[in-house]
Amino acid sequence: MNPITQELLGQVSDLFGGPIGGAYNIREDGDCAGRQSTEHVKIESKLTQPGIDILVDPDTVGETIYIPAVVTHTGVNDLVYNDFYIGEGADVTIVAGCGVHNDGGSEARHNGVHRFFLQKGARVLYIEKHLGIGDGSGKRVIDPKTHIEMAEDSYMEMDTTQIKGVDSTKRESTAVLGKNAKLVIKEKIMTHGDQYAETNFVVDLNGEGSGADLVSRSVAKGTSRQLFRSRINGNAACNGHSACDAIIMDNGVVSAIPELTANHVDAALIHEAAIGKIAGEQMTKLMTLGLTEQQAEEKIIEGFLK
Repeated sequence: MNPITQELLGQVSDLFGGPIGGAYNIREDGDCAGRQSTEHVKIESKLTQPGIDILVDPDTVGETIYIPAVVTHTGVNDLVYNDFYIGEGADVTIVAGCGVHNDGGSEARHNGVHRFFLQKGARVLYIEKHLGIGDGSGKRVIDPKTHIEMAEDSYMEMDTTQIKGVDSTKRESTAVLGKNAKLVIKEKIMTHGDQYAETNFVVDLNGEGSGADLVSRSVAKGTSRQLFRSRINGNAACNGHSACDAIIMDNGVVSAIPELTANHVDAALIHEAAIGKIAGEQMTKLMTLGLTEQQAEEKIIEGFLK
């Protein structure tokens, strides 16, 4: 395996909690660098597109599936299509660490298109971390697209993090929920320099008793810019909530654009947004405990993005 691949995997190793095992697929510069299926989780190459199909048997419980993807040098434009078919009653964790290394002057890019199909009563915890490294002047770009279809009584939680080195990202997530299906998305982003991060959520709550909770926490430093859009359509008796909580520093800019549409009299939809600088009393309190201003600032950010 490429040494840079090993370095990138090491940088997201906190997601893994140890060596990658069980079912996994490691993608390196558009090719498969390692793959393993298990008795109840099958990973297969697509026949007409770059990417894989991940098939989880019904009632599979306790398995973790690893799908890290890395770009190791400048000039790579990687595009992958991954589809996840989660059988009825299954309960699994999916870990997707994505890293882009750029040591040259051209753009290095990874675009992942992920689709999730959850059958009745299925449960998924999806953990994703994006990062960029390398000393080149070329941009490090990650543009993920996610589509989720959730059957009756299914549950999915997405926990996504991007706090280092990605110059540009545009995240697009769409979801369609059936009866009593629940979706939770937790996003954490930090940008600096002249970086740009854009998030777009569109959720259709079609089933009675369905619910969605979309939460973004972010920090914008330097002259970086962030845009958060969320659209929740309540098409049945349902509950929807979205929130954007952001800290701006230096000359950073954050925009939050919520959209709620209730197409049913019993659709309960809420949006919250809070954008501002670090509170002065927080800084003062930590500095009286012996921290420097920079240390106090780092502690506050660390706690905010935890």
